[in-house]
Amino acid sequence: MPPGASITKLIARNTAHASPNKIHDSDVAQQYGFAGGLVPGVTVFAWMCGPAIETFGPSWLEAGTIEARFARPVYDAAEVFVGWTPAADGLELSVDSAGQRCATGRATGIAGARLEAAAFERLPPPHDPPAATPASLAPGTALGTIEAPFDAARAREYLASISADHAMPAEVAHPGWLILLANLALSSNVTLGPWIHVSSDMRLHGLVRDGETVAALSRVVGAFEKKGHRFVELDVAIVAGHDRPVASVRHVAIYEPRKPAG
Repeated sequence: MPPGASITKLIARNTAHASPNKIHDSDVAQQYGFAGGLVPGVTVFAWMCGPAIETFGPSWLEAGTIEARFARPVYDAAEVFVGWTPAADGLELSVDSAGQRCATGRATGIAGARLEAAAFERLPPPHDPPAATPASLAPGTALGTIEAPFDAARAREYLASISADHAMPAEVAHPGWLILLANLALSSNVTLGPWIHVSSDMRLHGLVRDGETVAALSRVVGAFEKKGHRFVELDVAIVAGHDRPVASVRHVAIYEPRKPAG
């Protein structure tokens, strides 16, 4: 272990068995070459926030950054090791399971440049979302706005559900809860088959408190194909109340995975 490195162990929980995204269902995931249903990337992201909150303190929730890349799946009931090492301007982060490096990232206590909400269109989500295609997810496409209320009474329940036990002020929203809205920005605007969360870069700008309505305003900024997978990149501005910025996210997903030959 490198000097100054720390590690914590937890047992993974796949809380998305019944999700519309069937990549979390074991039978479907196995058709794509996985050993079972994938633990959601948003859950892995939330685990990686723990070292940043504990290192930088609650102020990180108002002016910090975190980048997370998901390289390999984490499976239900697996032992998981979340590691962090001090770096020049923050922390280097990792998530290991079954002897493999599943995710990497970094966090800093330095405020990142925000995406201004005024630069995003407020549109209703479609009643009948189109299929996810290169046309419906073309760069420049504005997506419908997603809204959700934050209930502080359920904040501890959320952390327990994903096996996270790091320190967190109970009255404010966890970044892992906020990143769920970025997922919904995609899945509520297009009709998807099984899909995979690949990475998220988040800049935090303020706190979400009990009873506030949170909105995710988003647009497509990139789309490409690599090794038979179709990817989409979103910029997401997350605001509370009357367009008060609380986070901005560059969110990347494989919206159409390649099926293994045969």
